[in-house]
Amino acid sequence: MHFFRQVYLFLMASARAHARWEMEVSDTILRSKKRLFLLFLLMLPILLVSGVEAAEFLGGKTAYAPSFYSTQVFVASIFIGLIAGLITGCIGAGGGFIITPALMAAGIKGILAVGTDLFHIFAKAIMGTTVHKKLGNVSVKLALGFLAGASIGTFIGGAINKGLYDLNPLLSEAFISGVYSILLGFLGFYALLDFIRLSRTPRQVGSDVGDSPHGAEMTSGKVGLPARLQSMKVPPMITFDEDLVPGGKSISGWIVAAGGLVVGMLAAIMGVGGGFVTFPMFVYVFGVSSMTTVGTDILQIIFTAGLAAIAQYAIYGYVFYTLAMGMLLGSLLGIQVGALTTKVVKGIYIRGFYAVAILAGFINRAATLPRKLVDLDVIQLPMGFVVGLEYVGNVLFWFAVGLFGLWIFSKFFANLKTFRQEA
Repeated sequence: MHFFRQVYLFLMASARAHARWEMEVSDTILRSKKRLFLLFLLMLPILLVSGVEAAEFLGGKTAYAPSFYSTQVFVASIFIGLIAGLITGCIGAGGGFIITPALMAAGIKGILAVGTDLFHIFAKAIMGTTVHKKLGNVSVKLALGFLAGASIGTFIGGAINKGLYDLNPLLSEAFISGVYSILLGFLGFYALLDFIRLSRTPRQVGSDVGDSPHGAEMTSGKVGLPARLQSMKVPPMITFDEDLVPGGKSISGWIVAAGGLVVGMLAAIMGVGGGFVTFPMFVYVFGVSSMTTVGTDILQIIFTAGLAAIAQYAIYGYVFYTLAMGMLLGSLLGIQVGALTTKVVKGIYIRGFYAVAILAGFINRAATLPRKLVDLDVIQLPMGFVVGLEYVGNVLFWFAVGLFGLWIFSKFFANLKTFRQEA
C-alpha cells in the first residue's frame, strides 16, 4: 500500500508542476497584445470558414472522422478546454488528464484525440512560454541527455499508437481507453481517499495548491533513490547544480536518457505533453534542484510536444487543428476563472469535485472497453448491454464535468464584486 501511495504522490507532484506551467503560460498570453494577436491569427482560418465544412487544415480528410470543421465540434472543443482549464486553475493539478478522454467521449477517435491534444500543448507552449527568463537555470548537458532519450521515446510511442491503429482501429481505441482507465482510476481512487481524509479537518479557503503535505512525504535528492542513482558512475557522467553544491552533483547520462525515453513514450501515447512527469522525475528520481528543473522542463515540453505532435501525428493526418485551437481558447479562460475562484471557495469542496471529475473520466473510459472487446471478439456479451453501459458512462461523465463547471462559474459570478475590489 505504501508503494501505491508513493506512486500517487509522484503523479500528483507531476500534475501540479504541469499545472503551474499551464497557469504561467495562460498569464503570459493574456497579458501580451502580441501573443493575443498571434492567437487571433491562429483562429482566423476557423473564423473565415465559420459554418462551412473545411477539411484542408492539419488533420483533414486524410485523418479519421470527425476530422472536418463544424461549428458544433468547435464549440464542443472550447467547452472541453474550458473544463480542463477550470480543473487546472482550481486544483492546480489534473486538468490535462481530462482532455483526451473528453475528446474521445465527444466522439473523436482515440489516435486523433492524442495527436490533437499534443498539438494544443505545443501551440500553447510556443505562444506563452517565457523561455528567456528561465534559461539561466537550465543545465544544457542535462537537457541534451534528457531530450536525446525523449526524442526516441516519442517515435516509439507514436509507432505504438499508429501501429495499433493500422492493425485495427478498434484495438487502438481499446488501448488508449485502457491506459486512461488505469491512470484515472488510480488517481481518482486516491484523490477520493484524500478528500475523505481532509474532510475531517477541512481548510478554510483555497485549494491547497502549493502547500500540500505531499511534498514532505517524498525525498528530493539527498537520500534514497537519487543518491543511489548518482552513485552509479557509468560514463558519460553529467554534472549539474554546480552553483548550488560545491563541485556540483553528477549522474550518468544513460540514466537521464532513459528517463527522457519514458517521458517521450508517455507523451506520444497519452497526448499529455510529457511535462507532467518531468518535474518530479528530475527532483525526486534524479535529485536535481527545483531551480534547474524548471528551465529544463520548459524546454522539454516544447521539444517533446512539438516533435510528437508534428513528426508523429500531424504529418499522418492525426491532428484536428480546429479542435486544438478551440481547446486553447477555452483553457485560457478556464484557468483564469478557476484560479480566481480558489480565493473564495473552500479547498475541500474543490478537492471533492476534482475526485468526482477524475473518477467520472475513469468510468467513461472503462465503460467503453466491454463494447470494444466484444467488437474485437475477445469477450462475448449482449450487444444491448455493452451499448447501454457505454451510454451510461458517457452521460455520467458529461454530467459530472458539467456540474463542476456550473458550480465554479456560479461561485465566480457570485463573487465578481469581491474580485473587482481586489483588483
